[in-house]
Amino acid sequence: MKKEDLQDKNQLSVTNEGENHTNFSQPEKDKIIERQLRFQDLLISISTKYINSDLSDIDKLVRASLQQIGEFVESDRSYIFSYDFVNNTTSNTYEWCSEGIEPELDNLQDIPVDYIPQWIEAHKKGEPFFVEDVSTLPEDGEHGLRAVLEPQGIKSLITIPKIKNNELIGFIGFDSVKKINKYDDNEKDILFVYANMLVNVIQRKESEERIKEQEKKKEELLKNLSLQNEELSEYAHVVSHDLKAPLINIHTLVSWFIDDNADAIDEDTMQPLHQALFNVEKMNFLIKGILDYSTIDKIESEDQQVDFNELIKEVLETILVPDHVEIKVQENMPSLFGNTWRFKQVFQNLIQNSINYGKEEQGRVEVGYTDKGDHYEFFVKDNGIGIKSAYFERIFKIFTKLESTGSSSGIGLSIVKRIIKYYNGSIWLESEEGVGTTFYFTLLKTV
Repeated sequence: MKKEDLQDKNQLSVTNEGENHTNFSQPEKDKIIERQLRFQDLLISISTKYINSDLSDIDKLVRASLQQIGEFVESDRSYIFSYDFVNNTTSNTYEWCSEGIEPELDNLQDIPVDYIPQWIEAHKKGEPFFVEDVSTLPEDGEHGLRAVLEPQGIKSLITIPKIKNNELIGFIGFDSVKKINKYDDNEKDILFVYANMLVNVIQRKESEERIKEQEKKKEELLKNLSLQNEELSEYAHVVSHDLKAPLINIHTLVSWFIDDNADAIDEDTMQPLHQALFNVEKMNFLIKGILDYSTIDKIESEDQQVDFNELIKEVLETILVPDHVEIKVQENMPSLFGNTWRFKQVFQNLIQNSINYGKEEQGRVEVGYTDKGDHYEFFVKDNGIGIKSAYFERIFKIFTKLESTGSSSGIGLSIVKRIIKYYNGSIWLESEEGVGTTFYFTLLKTV
């Protein structure tokens, strides 16, 4: 609403009051309108401070606004109370006093609401409670309203309810000690706006405090998780070492026995020994896979610009490629900033997977990429046995294998997915049984 519209509205309000109650002269009407506009400007100024503040010192803001409003309406004490309807009490939470006026905040804690039934009733209706002259109140005993107000030196007062989500939560009040004070309807309306502002700023403070508390809990949780992850990582290394040692011994002893008795033992008798070696190797791959999976996001080596042409070349040198399998790598593969070990794990596991499930004759594996603007889309394609669509998601889960034969650990694709996720990329596949499978994954050009 524009200031001109407010002025027209106030002009009408004052004029109507003049016609109904008092015949104001034009200068008096102008003075009243000018005061109301200044009151509105003050409220806008206070509101702006609340909006622009980070509320780190909400108490200072509230007290400052109580003083500004109190001084404007010429009260001697302004305050905020909260209601506690569980215990049927009310307590003073904020207070401003003009010079020479004794504060009452400490004396007005946990006051029974039974002492002030008149304004409780008004506040529950969403109405202000106004006493123009306290001396005119009935003398209704030591706990009556007059007995509560007069010892504080109050001559006039007005209290405005604070309502949050249709629930009465407290009130703001203004005491006049030095003289009797009057409030017209427009001032009451503006004080209601101020009360709503206080409710909003308090809600905002409560929300920020909840957020801070949640952030604190989140930080503590992340800290605990980090410690647990470190402990698990250390445990994984210790366990892998402790498990590998006896495996190596078993493998060595069985190999020696087979070599020493190759001429004395027939093939049927040797078969269980070869099976034992196979299972030892399988167990060794499993331990290595678990260790690799658990350390993906804990690699301590520094990131660097990685040339994927050299990286894939080094990967292929570490993989046993059967003679019947042809591997074709697209020329001019890109370079990306990241960790060499992680990138090697991705291509090593995908290429090895394509070899393992490729055709027994004339197997073919293709590695390449497509530039997609802000990221690269890589692929590893084979002409192997293919994968049923029902397994598309399952194969990325740890320990999942399409076949129970072979020494594969069932962790390779889980490692790949976790690394791609670490770099905020995506991975998926397309496959047709008997035709082949293509794995796709994306990596951002900038970390």
